[in-house]
Amino acid sequence: MDNKLFVYNTLTRSKELFKPLHEGHVGMYVCGPTVYGDAHLGHARPAITFDVLFRYLQHLGYKVRYVRNITDVGHLEHDADEGEDKIAKKARLEQLEPMEVVQHYENRYHKAMEALNVLPPSIEPHASGHIIEQIQLVKEILNNGFAYESEGSVYFDVPKYNNVHHYGRLSGRNLEDVINTSRDNLDGQQEKHNPVDFALWKKAQPEHIMRWPSPWSDGFPGWHCECTAMGRKYLGAQFDIHGGGMDLVFPHHECEIAQAVASQGSDMVHYWMHNNMITINGQKMGKSLGNFITLDEFFTGRHEKLAQPYSAMTIRFFILMAHYRSTVDFSNEALQAAEKGLDRLMEGWKNLGRIAPSATSTIDVKNLGDACYEAMNDDLNTPIVISHLFDACRHINQVADGRATVSADDLKTLKETFHLFLFDILGMKEETGAGNAAREEAFSKVVDMLLEQRAVAKANKDWATSDKIRNELAALGFEIKDTKEGATWKLNL
Repeated sequence: MDNKLFVYNTLTRSKELFKPLHEGHVGMYVCGPTVYGDAHLGHARPAITFDVLFRYLQHLGYKVRYVRNITDVGHLEHDADEGEDKIAKKARLEQLEPMEVVQHYENRYHKAMEALNVLPPSIEPHASGHIIEQIQLVKEILNNGFAYESEGSVYFDVPKYNNVHHYGRLSGRNLEDVINTSRDNLDGQQEKHNPVDFALWKKAQPEHIMRWPSPWSDGFPGWHCECTAMGRKYLGAQFDIHGGGMDLVFPHHECEIAQAVASQGSDMVHYWMHNNMITINGQKMGKSLGNFITLDEFFTGRHEKLAQPYSAMTIRFFILMAHYRSTVDFSNEALQAAEKGLDRLMEGWKNLGRIAPSATSTIDVKNLGDACYEAMNDDLNTPIVISHLFDACRHINQVADGRATVSADDLKTLKETFHLFLFDILGMKEETGAGNAAREEAFSKVVDMLLEQRAVAKANKDWATSDKIRNELAALGFEIKDTKEGATWKLNL
């Protein structure tokens, strides 16, 4: 199949054929977390979305440099240019060094990502480690006349930029509307020429503990600077993909575009890709709104909104069951449905290992791979891929129950395709540690041994023993099916 990948570009509001700037190579930058608290379900969605894109691009043969940043300075409260740095505030409240806070929550973020089977990026730069690059970016914007210094801080001159370029291309906003909205929030920002101007460098107040020397003042970079500076450092003046949550389209990514054009005279990013939000009762899940459930709380079940604990793979599957550009509303019912669906796919995978091939096939599996590729190439349509895998499971169960047959070649195709899309591309994994795996193997052998004894009893026409074994296994939750190749079993929990 000719694998032509189409992705939705937020900038053009259309699906476009993906063509990298440099043949065989892809540069991708994704906005990572601000590490002042535990990762929640809203953080899991971009991580999983762009993990699937990372995996798929690599599968298509591209050499991918994937950069995902850590924001550890400059992200002020309410995403504004005033207030306290989110990390500095956490450090003050807990009487810790700011980098102590960063390290603690960064470690926990990585642990959660590992549980979700999110591959680590190629490079994970920290904003605090790239102050020099951000100062250089600010100098370039000042030299080009699109910024001004005011009382030790430096601000981007949005109206001046808009006279030459269009501020609002990504979000579809016009400057007048942005100014009217910003005017309502001007308290404490009198040093700006215009309420819509945003900080490139902020002079630190005496009590501000995160500060660096600059030509303008001892201070810290504006939140938007880090991604422009670090994206350019590691991916070049132009690169292929910039991703993140839809809540970053404005102001963060809009400001990134303005900074790139103002500093170098051209756009930096070819494809802007955004995942939609996780919501609770229709409202965006977020730390600032206080309505979030952390990933650790999902894994342990320790939250009042949770009816039970949910495994990391259940969370991943729940997110992939919806298209990345659609909203996903949290509910226990939806998570429980995801859990059952994932169990069904994992059961199908296990059954594939138990099936004995026949001379011919009475099921058609030849189009499964093409159908899954077609869905992935249509802007990463993971729910359609999952629906094809469910169809494959139906065929697998028919063969396992003796209601259909599969040839050796078709069985090989089925195993390879199932593994490729479920595990390699969607990134699912069997959730058993080494100890659990050993216990599960021993457990399976005991059940198989009992079924062998039942087969002997049946051969000897000892129906009482045969029925006793079957009934007692059924009472323990085992579903036993007799097929032409012998008895099969599964445990219904």
